[in-house]
Formats: sequence, structure tokens, C-alpha cells
Amino acid sequence: MIPPVALAVVLACAGQARAGETSCWFENGAVVAPAVIGVMAGDYVIDLSAPRTLLHNTKAEMEGILEPEITTSVQVAGLKASAVSVKVADLDARGAGFVTPIAGVIGMDVLAGHSVEIDFARCWLRIDRPWRPSRQVVFPVSMIEGLPTVAAGVSDGPRAFYGAFAIDTASRAMTRLSTRDANATGKLNPAARHQAPAKLRALSIGGVLAENVPATLADDLPQGISGTLGTGLWARHRLRLDAEARTLSVAP
Repeated sequence: MIPPVALAVVLACAGQARAGETSCWFENGAVVAPAVIGVMAGDYVIDLSAPRTLLHNTKAEMEGILEPEITTSVQVAGLKASAVSVKVADLDARGAGFVTPIAGVIGMDVLAGHSVEIDFARCWLRIDRPWRPSRQVVFPVSMIEGLPTVAAGVSDGPRAFYGAFAIDTASRAMTRLSTRDANATGKLNPAARHQAPAKLRALSIGGVLAENVPATLADDLPQGISGTLGTGLWARHRLRLDAEARTLSVAP
């Protein structure tokens, strides 16, 4: 019997899904899609807030890979990137709460320079495909340390600040705040991206205000990025990150 993940990859290669797109699933606050790193097919988190592509060390060890980093090809949604430097990492925390094991994370080192669309309702991932929404809101995107960011403001009541927030497609919280800029009471685990245990008074983006926002902390963000905007914010919409125009389009 062919495993479901391997079958999905075979069907995509056989032309059952058009080049440049694939079905995905939205689970545990993250977008997950079939992909292949080297010869390793599996279920990979699609994370626009990850600067690098990661391979779970358990998956690597099953293939006899013991190095901390490998250079290999990466394939996802019809896109094939060659000679990607892939970091081998312990992703147990990232994989917590998923029904099936997570093989790794596809990051912006693979997706940079491409237009990436995510339809959360149908869970469909499209790369470099036409985009024709009937309605949309468009935000300017700034690249910081290889990550696409949009401007947003947050407030915990007494204090507020405005900054660059990465577009996060792999965290349950509406926002993750950098531990450099935020203080929190209680025990918040920055590695537990499937959880959103805290609340912020407000989040503002593009003149739209959200209140009592599910939030957590992040300790893995580059300097200059204040936080991330996660799937708690995006999940009712379609997103398209346009690498050429440096815009993020959000449609119903």
C-alpha cells in the first residue's frame, strides 16, 4: 500500500494537479502540504515567516543523514529549487499536536522570488499562478532579513507599539511578539506555535482593529521584526504574497 503522502506526490508529478499548485491542509494553526526535500517526501509546514527550510532530524536519520546541514533540491506545488542549503533540526516542538508527523518546514529561502497564494477555506497552495479576486485589500510588503513583513500595531492596554510583523502561516496565534520587545506574565513557551495562551488588548493593521487578540511570544525572529501575524488573523481569507510587486493581497 502506498502511503498517503507518497501517493500525493506521485499524483502531483503525474499531472493530476496543475503545475504550480497543490492541495494542502490547515491543521493545528499551520498550513501543511506535500513536498520533497532531496528524495524525502513528506508532510511539510509551509511557513512564510521561516527564513530557512528545515528538515526534521528524525526524518533525516531515517535516510541515514547525520550532518547538521545538507545541500539538496526542494520541490513543492510544482516549484523545484535546486541546491538549497537545508538545516537539519529537532522539530518535535513544531510538530506537536499534528495528527501525522511533520517532516520539515518549507521557508522563504525556497519561496523567495515567487508569488505564493494560500486559500485557507479550500486549503490550496498555488505558486506563480494568476490571481483574479473580485475584492481584495492590498498591503505593502517590506523585506527584512529575507522575510516579508507588513506594518501593524499592538497594544496591551497601558502600552502600544508599531512595527514590522512577519506574515506567519504556521502559528495559531493572531500575533507572536518578539521576546526582545514584549514582556509577559505567566509561562509562555515561544516554541509552542500551536498554542495561543495569552491575550493582547488590540491589534491594528491597515486601519482595522481587532480586540482581545490571541497571542504568544517568539524568540526566533530576526532583528528589526517586532512579531508575526499568524493564522488566527488570516484563516478566513485568501492570501497572495506577490514577490515582484512586494505586496500582500487579502481576499474573502
